[in-house]
Amino acid sequence: MTDVVLSVEDLNVHYGSIHAVKGISFQVKRGEIVTLIGSNGAGKSSTLNAIMNIVPKSKGKVVFNGIDITNLPTNEIVKLGLTLVPEGRKIFPNLTVYENLMMGCYARKDKNKIREDLDWVLNLFPRLKERLKQLGGTLSGGEQQMLALARGLMSRPKVLMMDEPSLGLAPLLVAEVFQVIQQIRNEGVTILLVEQNAFAALKICDYGYVLETGRITLQDKGENLIKNEDVAKAYLGIS
Repeated sequence: MTDVVLSVEDLNVHYGSIHAVKGISFQVKRGEIVTLIGSNGAGKSSTLNAIMNIVPKSKGKVVFNGIDITNLPTNEIVKLGLTLVPEGRKIFPNLTVYENLMMGCYARKDKNKIREDLDWVLNLFPRLKERLKQLGGTLSGGEQQMLALARGLMSRPKVLMMDEPSLGLAPLLVAEVFQVIQQIRNEGVTILLVEQNAFAALKICDYGYVLETGRITLQDKGENLIKNEDVAKAYLGIS
């Protein structure tokens, strides 16, 4: 069995005349945390959305677990075990925490396993356990982010993609989110992370890719990218 669980080849995304993603290729290996870093407009979110077929690809190929998912509908991709936690949380504000979590496993039929997974995510996120009957919209920003992550995990993904999980959170909560991401990986879930907090992302990732204006300009182990002078100046605030 190959170690590569997700392979993206020559991915291109256009929005009208704007060429947002320009022929990028990368791989995610089983059991790893892989991160895509870059400034606003670099094409990070477009890449994740194109993988999930939320936005159309103008060119390219995506293979997940040996299956070509390039043209599969999003719901079929989720059933195969690839899930996206979108930027901005996108929880259902008028549903309870419990109902939000159940929306995460709408495509599953294994009721006993769903119960086990509910226990699992509530142990990962104890604050959600205390708020199961509370409406999602009444949670704090940090709690909503935890709910978005937990809802994603309820689909029992083999690979969980996260788009800006720390966006808009206080520093203490950011640290908590990144601890949880490591814990999720330790539980056997492979992670593809898009994150503007480059330092925090590179600290926990196995491998990283730097995107600039739709192209991968640099790739290396996370620990090496942190030490790279160009990365430090551009993304880590180190001159």
